[in-house]
Amino acid sequence: MSPKGELAGMPALTLNGVDHTARPTWKLRETVEFYRDKLGLPLVHAITAQGWGRAKERHADFIHFFFDAGKGATIAFFYYIGTEQPPELAVPRGYMGMANHTAWRVDTVEDLLAWQRRLEVAGVQVSQFIKHEILESIYFRDPNFYPLEITRPLRAVEHLDNVDAELTIAAALELADSGGWTNIEQLWRLKAKHVAAYQRNEEVAL
Repeated sequence: MSPKGELAGMPALTLNGVDHTARPTWKLRETVEFYRDKLGLPLVHAITAQGWGRAKERHADFIHFFFDAGKGATIAFFYYIGTEQPPELAVPRGYMGMANHTAWRVDTVEDLLAWQRRLEVAGVQVSQFIKHEILESIYFRDPNFYPLEITRPLRAVEHLDNVDAELTIAAALELADSGGWTNIEQLWRLKAKHVAAYQRNEEVAL
């Protein structure tokens, strides 16, 4: 039986939001000063430990420290004592590197303006407002060059958004599996066929 078939017989489970995200840092002071002092996130927990035993590599001693990120979540960092940043863990430049980011949510445009102003006063380079469909955001980077975002909703996510997402991904998976996918227009054309089929099924159901 396939994993999908086995999962179908299991009870539905839920997750209660993101507990924390974690990344390594080799800039301890700068990271603490940025998140605690410039962003104003309380430092709420720290773990100190000797390196854990590993079969193939020595694990450095470390500090694992957490900042309150709101709504019960935290953003955390590992500082590996006495180590240098491996080249493969350097944060990449360019738009693809921006995909790996942390985004916080605020409620209003006034909140977003206030955060933009706070960052500017703190000497942080921050973007102008950028709208993308259901969100409006500002972007900036921490001392480790990790991309960060603060965003506000422009509207609520509705059932139609869920339907659209399912049809989009169905078309995307079909193209990805077939090979030769090079541009977004291929997706739009195939998605149109999925939309038409969905609409026919809805009419039959009525």
